Amino acid sequence: MADKILEMETFVRIVEAGSISAAADQLGLTKSVVSKRLSDLEARLGVQLLARTTRRLSLTDSGREYLDKVKEILSAVDIAESTVAGSKGEIQGRIRIASPLTFGLMHLNPAIREFIKRHPAVKVDINFSDSRIDLVHGGYDLALRIADLADSSLVAKPLTRIRHAVVASPDYFQTRELPKTPQDLLALDCLRYSEASDTQWKYTDPSGKNGSVDPIALINANNGAFLKDMAVAGSGIINQPTFVTYEAICSGELVMLLEDYKWREFNAYVVYPKTRYLPLRVRAFIDFLAEYFDRDEPYWEREIQEALGKS
Repeated sequence: MADKILEMETFVRIVEAGSISAAADQLGLTKSVVSKRLSDLEARLGVQLLARTTRRLSLTDSGREYLDKVKEILSAVDIAESTVAGSKGEIQGRIRIASPLTFGLMHLNPAIREFIKRHPAVKVDINFSDSRIDLVHGGYDLALRIADLADSSLVAKPLTRIRHAVVASPDYFQTRELPKTPQDLLALDCLRYSEASDTQWKYTDPSGKNGSVDPIALINANNGAFLKDMAVAGSGIINQPTFVTYEAICSGELVMLLEDYKWREFNAYVVYPKTRYLPLRVRAFIDFLAEYFDRDEPYWEREIQEALGKS
């Protein structure tokens, strides 16, 4: 039975990865081992599950039908084993995660530590990157995304709201006047996040009217933590998510500008492929993240409010 389960898991991974080579990389096995498992499975079943060409693999009709059944079986096995392990307080196995760099280092780090403390039999592989990663071909179970999502190939579960704030060091304004309107920002040194979807800093004014400004960047960088450090050092103004700047705001190293204006807001999501077999450990981690990050008011917003005496 163990060999059959391995063959099933390997078949599912080949389909999801898109090739035997990619599946071998994700499983940490040689291509020949993965290929043999597939061949043994097809020989045992007496049918061809995947049609092979020089460039790609595609499911046969039998393969498509078998894939659906195999996912049900693997899910049932995983639930059965996790239920038994759960009686001892254990959820087991490896979770592969993709996460934005700064958010991951600052906020996913403590969340993962807490989850592993609760479930010490879980292991985690994580890839930090601000680039959009293909979860299926990369073999990832889930990813954290901070954006307006439009990708229908993924299931997206909202975790928390992400708001932006324009901030700068108090020292930066020793020889400058504080801005009174967004247009005043155009005369200041802008430190820009280069991975933003557009260059404009969009806002809603106190009367509810929408507008935008497009400051000229003194420095462009693809990392929010770097820009935050530059702002703390007095190099200019930044428009960054408060999850990046909240500690410096709370300590007084950065001050919030134009607080009556609302700047861009997003949601943070946990996303995973619709078609992927989702082990119980992954479902448990997704539920944990939803609990850990308050959907309406994340902990960094509460800390800002408390530090500024607004709680």
